[in-house]
Amino acid sequence: MKKVLIVGAAFLLPFAAGAQGITQIGNTIIKPLGNIVGLLIPIVFALALLYFFWGLAQYILSEEHDKDKAKKRMLWGIIALFVMSAVWGLVRFIQTNLGVTDTPNVPVPGITNTTGPTF
Repeated sequence: MKKVLIVGAAFLLPFAAGAQGITQIGNTIIKPLGNIVGLLIPIVFALALLYFFWGLAQYILSEEHDKDKAKKRMLWGIIALFVMSAVWGLVRFIQTNLGVTDTPNVPVPGITNTTGPTF
């Protein structure tokens, strides 16, 4: 386990030392992952809503002894919708109140000449 951590740290150390390496990681790994997650969120919401309606249909169409199972499905569908919307609302709240945006405006550090003009 220690060898894996040492090799992993040795591999990631150059990325932590240079800003360009971190930018490349962000452009090649993090942004596509964010795009995939952004596409999956509405699909997961739709699946939770479909799960709730599936439980509702089972509740309406089932016999008396199967209604408990349908009630549990409806309950878990509502819980999933509530948790997902609460997390989504919390993220939006933090973004708007703390000024966190999707594309940060980070100034690139540079070298300034403080000694005067060079000839």
